[in-house]
Amino acid sequence: MTAPNRATLWGRVLVDELAKGGLEAVCIAPGSRSTPLTVAFAEHPDVAVYSHLDERSASYFALGRARRTGEPTALVCTSGTAAANFHPAVIEANQARVPLLVLTADRPPELRDSGANQTIEQRGLYGDALRCEADLPEPEADERKVRSLRTTAARALAETTGNPPGPVHLNCPFRKPLEPIAVPDDVPDAFADTLAGRGREGAFVDTNSGRPRLDDDELDPVLDALTGADRPLIVAGPADPADLGDLDSGAVTELASRLGAPVLADPLSGLRFGPHVDDGPIVGGYDGYIDAMASPDVVLRVGASPTSKPLRRALADSNATQFLIDPAGEWREATFTATDLLAATPGSVVETLLDRLERDDVVTDAQPRLTTDGDWLDGFRRAENRHWERRDDALETDALRADPFEGAVLASVFEDAPDPATIFVSNSMPIRDADRFGRPRTADLTVLANRGASGIDGITSTALGAGSTVDDPLVLVTGDLAFYHDSNGLLAIDRCGVDATIVLLDNDGGGIFHKLPIEDFEPPFTDQFKTPHGLAFDALGDLYDVAFERVDPADFDAAYRRSLAADGTQVLAVEFDAEASHRRREAIRGSVLEAVAADRTGESGS
Repeated sequence: MTAPNRATLWGRVLVDELAKGGLEAVCIAPGSRSTPLTVAFAEHPDVAVYSHLDERSASYFALGRARRTGEPTALVCTSGTAAANFHPAVIEANQARVPLLVLTADRPPELRDSGANQTIEQRGLYGDALRCEADLPEPEADERKVRSLRTTAARALAETTGNPPGPVHLNCPFRKPLEPIAVPDDVPDAFADTLAGRGREGAFVDTNSGRPRLDDDELDPVLDALTGADRPLIVAGPADPADLGDLDSGAVTELASRLGAPVLADPLSGLRFGPHVDDGPIVGGYDGYIDAMASPDVVLRVGASPTSKPLRRALADSNATQFLIDPAGEWREATFTATDLLAATPGSVVETLLDRLERDDVVTDAQPRLTTDGDWLDGFRRAENRHWERRDDALETDALRADPFEGAVLASVFEDAPDPATIFVSNSMPIRDADRFGRPRTADLTVLANRGASGIDGITSTALGAGSTVDDPLVLVTGDLAFYHDSNGLLAIDRCGVDATIVLLDNDGGGIFHKLPIEDFEPPFTDQFKTPHGLAFDALGDLYDVAFERVDPADFDAAYRRSLAADGTQVLAVEFDAEASHRRREAIRGSVLEAVAADRTGESGS
């Protein structure tokens, strides 16, 4: 590889090595010190470049791409506070196990701690929110040094998808000239023919970290507990493609059917939606009635901690044996009531359990022992029916006109979403309404959210990043504060060529605080917690050249379907009273709990 100067050589070698390792996309924010990286990426034919005007939007867009694909996306920025603006997305990538490669340009080492312009300490900038980090050596046309650069780049890229996946940081110091300006004798012509200059056919270093699995005999206690259980339960928490790994949804439903175990599938689990829903006991309405159900005696858990607080509370209050599967062997269970940690991939555990059940059938010529509580699974089916009946009653047009609530919008978003589609849901109330009111469907819906650190920053950018990876329709459901917080992200609609249906739930502030005891303290509740803003977001439609429509809650279904069928991006703004919405949720949940309790005591529940 040839280059007019050593900085340009460094950028070209680094990008060449990342491309050979499989990197397909990079998000770049403009800056001077990062010129060698930016030019190298712009010149490389195998890496898609997404240009963003600000670093925070860039980082969340990259996060969304990586979250949707399970493969790393790279980030590039200049030195100084630009790198600090990546930090929130790096934290989310760490907590949610999303592969991200962060490349921060830096001033030469001698300028550190000197007061030099746009120079901060970038080594260790992201703290412990990384899988690994490296401060690259200064550029030089030295064979050993360049081989080291290639090795570091290959290893860093592989580490983003290691166990567990997550963010990796390479700090890249450059000295001028930064542009591809010829510097005599800086890079010898013969350097292009060296191993360092040309690299290898594939990655300079192949890394195979493998995936952990347990031996058959190590799963004996799990199998014995599940097949001997009276009330077995499978709980699937949030999990992205990189985190799910080898887990097959059909295998989960088959195991559940064999055991007589309901599968409580978080909307972000990858199990609530898909063709497998008709093949097994997939449960989605548990957030509305789990309090009224009998306690399980054995629980098999995959993914992160569930979104549903009632479910988390029910698991915490249970005396059940709880097997928590985590491929990294990490503890993702904040109530500390799980009893066993299985350090293996969920797919390997589920497949081994199924194989053992089939093998035992052959050996013993008998069926595995299913639950002895004959009403366990049927009880969940009846409760599901009650929950969705009450939800559907609340969705009637007359009911919505008289008493609109935000959960109705989430119900319609999932009910009417195209097959396939990508749906991104904001934190705060939207994800909670998705959990309670998003009914399982056989449609291929990929549902995503930033639940690693559960912030409301970068929501729009993350959604658009996810949508940029596929041709599926993209739906974003966001609250007004999150929409305001990341309004810069809307620029990616035009610059990065992503279309979406954006559902804006505008309740004029932090509606989620109505769920907390602070609601009863006025002041300071309104001014310091709900914080009504009084903003009209219509002008953003003109600013970012997207269609903006205010929609009555009772008319949302028709407007939503029109948007899905239309070209371009539309923002459907639906206004609600946050307190009234919360009271409506409480009333529906109370009605469901009453009906489920009546069913359990043998009453009609009507």
